[in-house]
Amino acid sequence: MDLVGACRVFVRVGERGSFTLGAAAAGVPQPVASRRVAALEKHLGGLLFDRSGRRAVLTPFGRDLLPSAKRLVELADALECDAEQARLRPLPMAVPEICPVRRLAALEAAAREAGMVLGFRTAGPAARTELLSAHEVRLALAAVPPDGATWTVPLGVAGVARTDGRPLRIETLRSRQADTFRRIWIQPEDDLPHIRDPLEQLGHRAALLPAQIAVAASLTAAVSETLRTKAMLLCSAAQAEELGLFWRPLAGRPLARGYRLCAGGGEDVRRVSGELREPVARCLGVPAGEGERP
Repeated sequence: MDLVGACRVFVRVGERGSFTLGAAAAGVPQPVASRRVAALEKHLGGLLFDRSGRRAVLTPFGRDLLPSAKRLVELADALECDAEQARLRPLPMAVPEICPVRRLAALEAAAREAGMVLGFRTAGPAARTELLSAHEVRLALAAVPPDGATWTVPLGVAGVARTDGRPLRIETLRSRQADTFRRIWIQPEDDLPHIRDPLEQLGHRAALLPAQIAVAASLTAAVSETLRTKAMLLCSAAQAEELGLFWRPLAGRPLARGYRLCAGGGEDVRRVSGELREPVARCLGVPAGEGERP
């Protein structure tokens, strides 16, 4: 028996003294209201209404139980209201600062279609992990090596000069004059051992000057240097397009960002990684049809 539904009808009929009016107030047909009250009487072991007259008159047993039934209905209504508020409360999620606003908006729209509400906190790789550890967010897109990632994003270099798109051989940047060398700027999102170290090793083998591969204080600073000089920015193809730069891959050992969704609870990870896998990939700059693992 639906105890709450039956009590709801009992309360409405008791307040109005009529099965017809009480059923309408409870939003059910009158025959349904009568069956629910009868089932409740059987469940509680006593008659709630005297049906001998035209009106539904509470019996002494019914009058004694009416206050408790009202409290049960009120608590049930409060529970449904709280559940609705909880569903609408944003699920805080730490995402990379490189995610474009439009892509994040598309992810949020897709989340709402899936019955979720996401609230984004943009942060760098280390800060995203700290936010999750401090329980300031419930989800975080953690930066991880590609072999342990759910999403991978190939990296190359981009600059203001138009190119033919062929891979850049890093040794072509070799220079013996400090005032003419070209830098490759690493943005904070890529200042990670699995990205920075292989790139520096490539530069060492190509006999580049140590200063030719440098970590920028911010993405803005890195892009500013790229626009102002002949420097290049280590980035994804999607990010280069967003910034209005011309992108090309690096010859030799491939470099890539890796991302894995982390959370305090497995259900959040399962839903976002499953139902929202593609819009998350677009936010990160994963090429269409590439860079995702089951």
